[in-house]
Order: sequence, then structure tokens, then C-alpha cells
Amino acid sequence: MSDKSTYMRRALELAEEAAAAGEVPVGAVLVDPETGDIIAEGRNGPIERHDATAHAEIVAIRAASIILENYRLMGLHLYTTLEPCTMCAGAIANARIERIIFAAEDVKGGAVTNGIKFFEQPTCHWHPEVEQGPFAEESSALLQSFFRARRKSGKPQITGDNNQSE
Repeated sequence: MSDKSTYMRRALELAEEAAAAGEVPVGAVLVDPETGDIIAEGRNGPIERHDATAHAEIVAIRAASIILENYRLMGLHLYTTLEPCTMCAGAIANARIERIIFAAEDVKGGAVTNGIKFFEQPTCHWHPEVEQGPFAEESSALLQSFFRARRKSGKPQITGDNNQSE
């Protein structure tokens, strides 16, 4: 079984792949804590997939659901490089993921420890364990670098991808 750093490092690699593809750099990994196996992974892909819902967490959840042939992902742990947005938090709750470990907080678009604090709402029927894990600084630096480069290049700012805009 691997430690949290191993899984978050993989999520960061996926975030770097997203950035290289012109997507907001966010990566996610779903892990079975019993075996230490990575069940599924995802990276942001709304632009290339032409799908506003193709956030890293949702891509990983969809892949795990297909692999496990079940939309309930009880017992799995989700490692993600950025605090999930409201949409992703809803998907996490519906999938019944046991624990979320995220690297960087998202003060503007996050919905777990910031914003609406989705899992604390009385209408939320599933409350995963939440912790801020390793590589917060690296994840934040990757996001800041991505948006800085976009501003310098004159490319239009991306909106709607986990709401990160520095």
C-alpha cells in the first residue's frame, strides 16, 4: 500500500498533462485504501471533450464506475489537486466516496472547505471525510503558472473549469 504522497504525486502528474493540453491543471485519482490500488484517474478535459462536466474528479468517478460496474464507490478515497467545486462535490456525494484528500484550497470556486461547504449542508445525504493533503504549494504554483502564461499569451481566460482564475 502506498502513502498519500504517492497518490497526490500521480494526481499532480495528471494536472500537468491537463496544462500541457491547454486545460486548467487539475488531476484526480481514486484509490482503494484496502489494497492501495489506483482504481481510476482523471484530468480536467472540458475543452478537448467539449463537455463542461469533464472536471478531473468527475472523469475519475465515471471511469471507476465503469471499471467497478457500480455507480456507488463506497470505500474509495479521492485524491485531487484542487478543492472540488460544487458540481464535483455533488458527484462525490452521489458516488458515496468515503474520503477526499485535496492539495490546494480554492477560495473562489471550492465548495468543500470554502464557498457553500457542500458536505455541511442539511440537504447533503452523504458526508465523506475531508482532509487537506500534501502538495498544496505545488498545486497552487501549477495553477498560478498556467493562468499567468495564458494572460501573457493573450489567450482568452478559461471560465467554468473548476472556477480557478487566481
